[in-house]
This record gives sequence, structure tokens and C-alpha cells, in this order.
Amino acid sequence: MRIAIVSAPAQRKVPPDYVLSLAKGMESMGHRVEVIDAWTEAGVRLPGFDYVVAVAESTSLIGGKLPGALSRVLSVGSSLVGKKGAAFLKKKGPFTGKAMANLMRAMEKEGMIVNWSDIILNAPHAEALGKRIGA
Repeated sequence: MRIAIVSAPAQRKVPPDYVLSLAKGMESMGHRVEVIDAWTEAGVRLPGFDYVVAVAESTSLIGGKLPGALSRVLSVGSSLVGKKGAAFLKKKGPFTGKAMANLMRAMEKEGMIVNWSDIILNAPHAEALGKRIGA
């Protein structure tokens, strides 16, 4: 399966270690994985993937606000209606649940079907989650 991982960390930086570990876990299951940086890429290639995974990090400790780059990438990728996907959020602060709800809402707003969501604790946990996809 071709999987796109849309990485949306709180600040502009290279994909964090937990995103790369998630990709490594998925690749170990035989999937073709491509990491797309929400801060630098437009997202026009998203419809070409079988599965879209959004990995985000809350930009604030309270309120559950997500990076604006994530919604920009998802909205540019036309034809995401009916596309299956997963929502992963890096644990950060006490309002992680609210941020997860915001992430899933952003994906569903574009017509995606979110069939899996989870909170990432650290890089080894992300790799273990990646190995569960398609299993």
C-alpha cells in the first residue's frame, strides 16, 4: 500500500524522530511510505496515495491548536473525499485530547475517513504503531 505521512510539527523543522520512526514501522510491514512536510510541500500529490496519515503536534499547551500548515496541505490535496486515513498526535500538555479532536475534524472536513487515531508518546512507540498498520 502507498502511504503518505503528512508531518506537521509545531514549528518548522525537519521531520521529528517520531515521524521517521512511524514511517520505519510502516515500511517494515512492506508498505511504500513517503513523508510529506506540511511546512514546505503543497499536498497536491496526496490523492495518489492509498492511505493518508496526518501526524501533528499541538502549537500550544492549552486549547489544542494545530499548525496552520496542516489544514493548508489537506485543503490543497483535492479529491481526498472518501480517502482512508489515520490521525496521530504527539503527546504535549494536558489538552492532547482536544488537539486530537481538532486533527480528526480537519481531516474529516476534507472528506477523509479517519479509521485510526492514536497518541504518540515517543519514537519507539511510533515505530510500534507503524507496525500495526494493515495488520
